[in-house]
Amino acid sequence: MNVCEAVAKRISKLLKEKGMTQYRLEQKSGILHGSMACIMNGRNKTVTLSTVYMLARGFDMTVNEFLDDEIFLADNVDFE
Repeated sequence: MNVCEAVAKRISKLLKEKGMTQYRLEQKSGILHGSMACIMNGRNKTVTLSTVYMLARGFDMTVNEFLDDEIFLADNVDFE
């Protein structure tokens, strides 16, 4: 899987864990609905560090906490 797919899976996992809706995450993170839809639907080809920061903030966590998941291990993600 690529980085964007990994980020989308991490978002889905955290939404379930925190009992949060995607809409609420959009509000808390400041990410526009269209941009979030592109991430979640796999239409984005890249995810920037600033987007990851905004997502982490929306989940009330640090970037390190957001990225601290086995989905982001080098063996699981194609970084090309």
